[in-house]
Amino acid sequence: MKRIITLQHCQSEQHINGMMGGWNDWELTKLGFEQARRIGERLGAELEGQSVKIYSSDLKRAAHTAAPLAERLGVEVEYRKELREKNFGPAVMGKSKEWYREHCDNFGDNIDERCMPGAETKREIYERLMPLCEEMLGRPEDTLVLVSHGGALSVWNVVWLGLPPEVMNTCGIFGKAGAMGEFNIYEGWERRIVRAGDLSYIRD
Repeated sequence: MKRIITLQHCQSEQHINGMMGGWNDWELTKLGFEQARRIGERLGAELEGQSVKIYSSDLKRAAHTAAPLAERLGVEVEYRKELREKNFGPAVMGKSKEWYREHCDNFGDNIDERCMPGAETKREIYERLMPLCEEMLGRPEDTLVLVSHGGALSVWNVVWLGLPPEVMNTCGIFGKAGAMGEFNIYEGWERRIVRAGDLSYIRD
């Protein structure tokens, strides 16, 4: 049975410095690196001996979350821009969250709203994740690991379930930094969310 594991990147600098995330390429904090180490040790022990493929966003906070697990399992990480966080547009690069709240046109809650000029919509994130999901289902490995970001993974949950993007106008499934999710295909046809928002891998 094919299994997919998602990891939301661990604590990064924008979680504590008041700055915007998105495509701003923040590093993990000291705590974030420790959380990533714990994930690598604990999840790596569970996956040892299985055939595993790891995909990660190419932004540093995701890539460095993936690194200890990849090292523990002795596999290469495939970096994919499709797994990046939402692009909030060029005007937001290097800006604070306070600046964003003061200048955004909206908060992008509707799937076709752009919060800023040049920003992605939720529909566009859905469309960039859909082909990757189909690609993964054709992979030969037993377990696939995706390391990404909170906003992108909230859209992934909808893509995985095969729901239309319009459902994101009224609902969402979100996690926290360092959270793990588990998905599988039951009896070859039913796509399931087995776990969501599991923080046990990063706790002391």
